[in-house]
Amino acid sequence: MLVRNFTRIARLSRGFASHASPSTSMPPAVLHLKTGQSFSGRSFGAPRSIFGETVFSTSITSYTESMTDPSYRGQILVFTTPLIGNYGVPNNKTPVNSQDVGVVLESERIQCSAVVVADVAEKFSHYTAVESLAAWCQRNNVPGITGVDTRAITTLLRDQGTTLGRLAIGPDACLAPPRSEEYWDPTAENLVSQVSTKTPYDLNPSGDVKIAVLDFGAKANILRSLVRRGAAVTVLPWNFDFNKIRDQYDGLFLSNGPGDPNHCMEAAMHLRKTLQEWDKPVFGICMGHQVIGMAAGLEAYRMTFGNRGHNQPVLALASSGSIKAGRVYVTSQNHQYALKLQDPFPAGWEPFFINCNDSSVEGIKSTSESGKKVWGVQFHPESAGGPLDTIEMFTDFLAECRAHKLQLNVPTSQPMDAARFAPQLGAQTPRRVAVAA
Repeated sequence: MLVRNFTRIARLSRGFASHASPSTSMPPAVLHLKTGQSFSGRSFGAPRSIFGETVFSTSITSYTESMTDPSYRGQILVFTTPLIGNYGVPNNKTPVNSQDVGVVLESERIQCSAVVVADVAEKFSHYTAVESLAAWCQRNNVPGITGVDTRAITTLLRDQGTTLGRLAIGPDACLAPPRSEEYWDPTAENLVSQVSTKTPYDLNPSGDVKIAVLDFGAKANILRSLVRRGAAVTVLPWNFDFNKIRDQYDGLFLSNGPGDPNHCMEAAMHLRKTLQEWDKPVFGICMGHQVIGMAAGLEAYRMTFGNRGHNQPVLALASSGSIKAGRVYVTSQNHQYALKLQDPFPAGWEPFFINCNDSSVEGIKSTSESGKKVWGVQFHPESAGGPLDTIEMFTDFLAECRAHKLQLNVPTSQPMDAARFAPQLGAQTPRRVAVAA
């Protein structure tokens, strides 16, 4: 009786999974690397061939968030986790209010050029799933390849660095590999201009502190992390001259973004003027961190491998808000470029974090002597996906913005305690707001 009941439960649980496209319908596909290697498998998603920069991510979960991260623009994304697609893809729409910004994932569509997986799931099961990974890729015109040895591909990329590639689908899979000069390098283009908003728009306009966000390719969870902490957010194009409207805001935030930060020198020059003339808090993440560094006089360089995954350890070299010097924080990262560590550092600046694996610069901050409140971090405190070790940096930033906003009302004999201006998360009532087109 016990065996019979257990068998019925097992059969019932298997019935919950939804079928994706069967593997027998998958055309052939080949991933060609510019360094000469080729990997044959089966295609899924869109039936088209593409060029791109081949990179890998060690993240175990959150393939939907990774694929919608604008920082992956122009890249062929290799997942080291063997099985991808097992929990499907959710409906990517939410309300726009003080808790949400219109999407569940990190943008409205898939941002990477293609995906490479060892085994794409032919069944998916999750209570929020509405479609399979293959169907989602096809709807977004993004090709994929499965049935390849992602361990071998990752080993190559770890040994020789990030490599240009071509994913050949269907009839193209039978053709000879491209010649070296035929490979397309996405970093030669200004990818930021492709993913940044073209017009300003507002989120949670009734928030108590006004934050301007320079959009280099902002992940949605950055915007969520701001509005859920009570901020009124205005999202601006990447090259917008913030100096023209800076006095309307209590703080400036610089988002993540794809590609080479040297394409964003226009933004760095605008920011240099802001940092020289404006004394309100400034916070940057990933590309935003690199733009802050270039505005401060540091140089950005291309790393051999880059860091992509959810388990990158960083060491805090200085204390600030919730961050304590000497502690190691585990972070989510996605970048190919970094700031050069130089001695001496530019006047008024100091290193904030350093990577425990490769000793690359993971953060910079203004010194206390400078009188400024500026921070930049190479990693993603908002994660999505990944660890939340440093999520309170958003609370720290907004607390400083609120403290600066109210400092004229505080008697000089009373020291300013920024922590008391941090809102209690979850205490707000959601407010529906209109978003500019």
